[in-house]
Amino acid sequence: MAPIGIAILGCGIFVQEEHLPAVEACSDVVLKAVYSRSEASAKKLLQAKSGVDIYSDDSENGLGVLLARSDIQAVIIALPITIQPEVIKKALGAGKHVLSEKPVAKDLAQARELISYKQSYPDLNWSVAENFRFQEAWRHAHREITALGRVINFRSRVCWLVTPGWKYYETSWRKTPDYQGGFLLDAGVHYAASMRILLSDEKIVKVSAFTASNFEHLPPVDTISAIFKTDKGVVGSFEVSVGTTFEGWEFAVACENGSVTVRPVSEVVILRRKPGGGFEDEIVKKFPDDKKGVGPEVAAFAKAVIAGAPDERQTPELAVGDLEMIEKMLRSGENDGAVMEINGGLTA
Repeated sequence: MAPIGIAILGCGIFVQEEHLPAVEACSDVVLKAVYSRSEASAKKLLQAKSGVDIYSDDSENGLGVLLARSDIQAVIIALPITIQPEVIKKALGAGKHVLSEKPVAKDLAQARELISYKQSYPDLNWSVAENFRFQEAWRHAHREITALGRVINFRSRVCWLVTPGWKYYETSWRKTPDYQGGFLLDAGVHYAASMRILLSDEKIVKVSAFTASNFEHLPPVDTISAIFKTDKGVVGSFEVSVGTTFEGWEFAVACENGSVTVRPVSEVVILRRKPGGGFEDEIVKKFPDDKKGVGPEVAAFAKAVIAGAPDERQTPELAVGDLEMIEKMLRSGENDGAVMEINGGLTA
């Protein structure tokens, strides 16, 4: 089968560093075009690569011209959070398969509306990119958790300080976010996905959270501290702050026969209970750098388009679940820690 003609919509930092190399490395696709709001940024992305056409809002050849091309069967969309939904609709309406960057939408209401819209295009693949789901460390950790028996507790902690001058902070739409949570939404869905991978045999049903704004340059809030409860009565903590002088991150799940911890960079630590008491020596497994999982993510999307069935790690419904965790924590924080129900994200 001939490679799928693909276009990249968006020419930002993550496209430059991750999406473009992933597309170039995937034998199932061939890059036909790129689109940006400015022609200059598209040219900067391509750096005079031959055979790839440029489309931009400040030229005669805009997005509509690109989407009209019959030799482009699929698009990767990596645009600002509030711009993406309308572009997803345009791409589906033009008959294109879509891989759109996380989060699935700015809020649950918009995500549900998008999923409803997609129902009019049953033969097209709309996938949502969550590259953490393609990192082997998380999948290995989940297998080890399953082998250790009943889950009894869990925790996650991600802390660092986003400062002016950081390459991602200096994008205008992140500096002045017009979506809930700011960096806590943009980055937070990654950590929600990570915890859901580890707890994929459990169902989180309730959350109580408090939020804080520690730094004025990180509106509207930069810190979440939450407690989750599963349908089996297991409780665990979830802490994310991009506005703290603490540093580091750790995800851990305690089971009746031991514990599993994921630490940077791609390190899984397993501690097993001995039958007679005490614990065995830690088992540490390190995984090689996997380019943030974007290469396997793009390859999986291409194979899903060819097969005519979505990859289960990329369904919009799964991404809505990640979004719901963040949104319900933010709503709880706005209401002084009020308990919020978590129901899978697809119903109000």
